[in-house]
Amino acid sequence: MFEWTGRFDGDEESYHRIFQRVTTESDYEIIKPKDFVLHGFAVDEGVKRNKGRVGAKEAPDLIRKNMSNFPVINSDFSLKDFGNVKCENEDLESAQNMLAKKVAKALSNQGKSVVLGGGHEVTFAHYSGVKNAFPNQKIGIINFDAHFDNREPENGLASSGTGFWQIAQEGNIHSLHIGIQRNSNTRKLFEVADDFGMKYILADEIYSENIPNLLFTINQFLNDCDIIYVTICMDVFNASIAPGVSASAYNGIFADRNFMQIYRRILSSEKIKALDIAEVNPTYDIQERTARLASSIVNEWFMI
Repeated sequence: MFEWTGRFDGDEESYHRIFQRVTTESDYEIIKPKDFVLHGFAVDEGVKRNKGRVGAKEAPDLIRKNMSNFPVINSDFSLKDFGNVKCENEDLESAQNMLAKKVAKALSNQGKSVVLGGGHEVTFAHYSGVKNAFPNQKIGIINFDAHFDNREPENGLASSGTGFWQIAQEGNIHSLHIGIQRNSNTRKLFEVADDFGMKYILADEIYSENIPNLLFTINQFLNDCDIIYVTICMDVFNASIAPGVSASAYNGIFADRNFMQIYRRILSSEKIKALDIAEVNPTYDIQERTARLASSIVNEWFMI
């Protein structure tokens, strides 16, 4: 289990940093409403199957480390850490099932689910847990990603690139993909997205003058769903701020005012019950730049 440490400024609540408000747990029955419930998904078997650069399985604890020192903004903030799920003997499906069960337990006890990946094979696992916890609700997925991840599995094997194809096979899919790159998805993948009814915002559409239109689209999506699950693939960001990913993007988006306007609008919705980070790859990171950005993105939810 990860040991949470950080700079100690004092015991008074106003001095607290995240590491002072984390407890490591194993009993899901102690979860209280509005607790943030953390799992690491230390798995990159799906990246390997997708012919990507492996290393993301080492990310969860590095993101935890970079998260530890953030100041606590909300007085009632509580984070319960249930450790990491790992993949044994290349059995991705078992690891995904295990995470799904843990997430469902957390959500059934009215916690808020946070998962630190790992490869983007985390999507199908996390979504499955959300669906199990809210079987009769319309679940909307907001995916910040350069890629659709809607490939059909090769030889029946799921990967980091098949999550949304798998979800679509279970029935109607309700997803909004933000930051999609035209030069990172074949025409076939765009056609599959259209066939599945996957909504998307291209990376090229994220600029200041267009923010009102994007917020309108996002608000419509939020209003149309009962439960929201947010997944952030770090390869959506420019390689200068997120070099440590499997597929870095020279033309990725920036974590600037435009992104923050969109992201914070989404986080402000009380419908959000789950959020994860995917594709941080410490092997290729520079000065933990990508891990730091990932931890900051998660912390935005903590501060709402």
